[in-house]
Amino acid sequence: MIVVAGCGRMGEPMLAALRRAGHQAWGFDVVPKDDSFITTDISKVYAPVETLITVVRDIAQTEDVLFNKQAFVDSPNLKRIVVSSTLSPRYVQNLRARIAPHIALIDAPMSGARIAAQQARLSFMLGGSQTDIAAIRPLLSAMGSHFHHMGDYGAGMQAKVLNNMLAAANTAMTRLVLDWADHAGIHEANLLALIHTSSGQNWFASGMEEIEFSRDGYARDNTIGILVKDIASALDAAPPGADIALPTAIQSAIANLKPRP
Repeated sequence: MIVVAGCGRMGEPMLAALRRAGHQAWGFDVVPKDDSFITTDISKVYAPVETLITVVRDIAQTEDVLFNKQAFVDSPNLKRIVVSSTLSPRYVQNLRARIAPHIALIDAPMSGARIAAQQARLSFMLGGSQTDIAAIRPLLSAMGSHFHHMGDYGAGMQAKVLNNMLAAANTAMTRLVLDWADHAGIHEANLLALIHTSSGQNWFASGMEEIEFSRDGYARDNTIGILVKDIASALDAAPPGADIALPTAIQSAIANLKPRP
């Protein structure tokens, strides 16, 4: 059995994609969901799980899933854990020493926002051995369309937080540019069309109409809030002595975003 732990805005469509592809997959979440294949009852999935995919929000929830409240690491049939949450690379690396060696560990954070999860076209950044990654390739193919093996276990998460730091910069600057354009009397749609075909082109500006959080302001429990967390994860793994002024400024800008009409 495959279990997706954390069936929120990303985990739920990932589970749906696995089931559409014919995999025996169930979801676990502490919050009840209107889906017969997502349970809050750990006893339904604890013993039969062989592949655990974690898509929970942060380190605290990961600790609960793996070691504390749910303690999936002690499940008798568990063969592999796929870490798809975006977490500190340092924390992810340290998991290896805490989990029995017979359990394969793969870091497979993803990118693409909810729309890509719904359309099964996520991009996965992978860390782990070729053998371990080959074992989950059918699952990845059910959920995504781009797969980047970045290196040994932990390299996928390092690549992910760097990617997200860049995405956060795009988000902060695009929102600032649009606010300034409003003040100048430039219509949003006209400016976005220009940006899409010019040197300012970026993922966030080009996807404004598809990205579900593109107009949100900061809240601790929304996706804008996750960007703040993701920058913190990148900073936690910054090279010794690195100049962190720019990413810190981006983090502050994201944390101060107001909703955009």
